[in-house]
Amino acid sequence: MVGTSKKAVYAALFGNLGIAIAKLIAALLTNSSAMWSETYHSFSDTFNQVLLLIGIKTSSRVPTEKHPFGYGKEQFFWSFIVATLLFGISGILSFEKGFASLYDPVHQIVNTDISFVILLISAIFEGNALRIAFNLFKDTIEARGEKVNLHKLFKEFQESKDPTVLTVMVEDSAALLGIAIAAIGIYLSDVTNNMIYDALASISIGAVLMLFAFFLAKENRALLIGEAMSKKDHSKIIESVVKIPEVNRIITLRTMHFGPNDVLVAMEVSLVDNINTDQIEQVIDTIEDKIKSVIDVKTSSKIYVEVERDSCPVDSKKMNDHKRYDEST
Repeated sequence: MVGTSKKAVYAALFGNLGIAIAKLIAALLTNSSAMWSETYHSFSDTFNQVLLLIGIKTSSRVPTEKHPFGYGKEQFFWSFIVATLLFGISGILSFEKGFASLYDPVHQIVNTDISFVILLISAIFEGNALRIAFNLFKDTIEARGEKVNLHKLFKEFQESKDPTVLTVMVEDSAALLGIAIAAIGIYLSDVTNNMIYDALASISIGAVLMLFAFFLAKENRALLIGEAMSKKDHSKIIESVVKIPEVNRIITLRTMHFGPNDVLVAMEVSLVDNINTDQIEQVIDTIEDKIKSVIDVKTSSKIYVEVERDSCPVDSKKMNDHKRYDEST
């Protein structure tokens, strides 16, 4: 997914750079505080993409003795920086500009047609970037052989562990919302000759940026701390492993993401009695193969299986699969 993530980032990068320059020119020509807020927003988005590309690049480094599980969490770190630093700063600048204009008695916007043209072009570019990121989720669902619908797209977005695509989608969504707010504010100020709407639009854009920044920071914080795989993937693992005849039950299952597609799976299972060491090794290999077959992980992902033998074997055909997983542990 790294290649597709890069595609989404590059699309957003070049689009945002052109948009940022156009918005800056419009802000200088129109004196609109809403356009200044949009300028801050687009320049911060452009720098965001650079940081996301740094995250993708550094996360691909091979594991070392000091970092035996690799550098996959670099993407989580840089995405967190994007959320806390750049979104926060552009949000604060927008707030400041809006409040300054609100209490400025001589604030007056001019050449509003320029603003509308630039905002329309921006909406087209941002919409295209959002479509590219949106299609990544769509392709993931289709790759599983599932039919794409709104519910599954929303679920995929919620469960995504790829902070790069997630950040691009949130940025582009915030950008489109900001464009709409700016257009409404400028239009109302133009037709009423009351500059309060332009100032309020700037403040509203700042609020949107801060809200989206909080959401991104929250998501990336969870990934940095160490977030488990989705419940759906856990269920897939459990359902596949408990079907192995030699497995009595799963005692513990713990997972953690080290990157968008790089996971650690640690499992403790109870096996039936009266099997020798060679058979145990074969069962462990079977368990690892089953796990790899039901989840989409890179070959560098680590799977650890610890086994113990029960003195009271159970008939797997007579026991409900999910009852063989001791969830209390």
